[in-house]
Amino acid sequence: MTAELFREDSYIRECDATVVAVDDTAVILDRTVFYPLGGGQPGDTGKISWDGGSATIVATRYGDDGTIRHILADGEAGPAVGDDVHTVLDWDRRYRHMRMHTAMHLLGSVLQYGVTGGNISADKSRLDFDMEDTVDKEAVADALEALVAEDHAVTCRWISDEELDAQPDLVRTMSVQPPRGKGSIRLLEIEGVDLQPCGGTHLRTTSEVGKIRIGKVEKKGKRNRRVNIHLDD
Repeated sequence: MTAELFREDSYIRECDATVVAVDDTAVILDRTVFYPLGGGQPGDTGKISWDGGSATIVATRYGDDGTIRHILADGEAGPAVGDDVHTVLDWDRRYRHMRMHTAMHLLGSVLQYGVTGGNISADKSRLDFDMEDTVDKEAVADALEALVAEDHAVTCRWISDEELDAQPDLVRTMSVQPPRGKGSIRLLEIEGVDLQPCGGTHLRTTSEVGKIRIGKVEKKGKRNRRVNIHLDD
């Protein structure tokens, strides 16, 4: 299995690795800083280079067998099995995903309802809530601004499947459960604000989120409100 360096440090932008397999247009490495599509967060993009060549990584996804597949641009030749390579993230895109993902956790801490869905992108993100109430956009925006300004620490730690089962209230998502069976589950903690399972990439502190703008609030059903957020750079 590929060593997932991004799990322990989301700020690593590049790394050296060795190619362990080549599958059609995808390259599988022994270690990576590239986050694969999952949990509503897009897979990373960037560059891969080796002695005598380079290629563009246009997507990163898990394969059916659990491997992390670095997918190359159409028509670009990749490295061979055994080659030593150097990979570099499209950091600007990844960092916006980190800001967005952390902001979504803040949004979920303000709107204390079950989460029925979500999606992250560099331009707009959204969470769907199991709620009938009207969303007061101004009040939510003020609460988010305060949480960002308070500069809460953001950290991760690991618990066992059994520990999570003993604390079911940690799981806010209603339609998706954290993956079990790997021996441990990663918790994201925003100090004094939020604690829940999450495998995504995040900031070190809430102040890095910057200015958030609440976008359109959509009624998707009797008990479903979709709240869109934007990074107001």
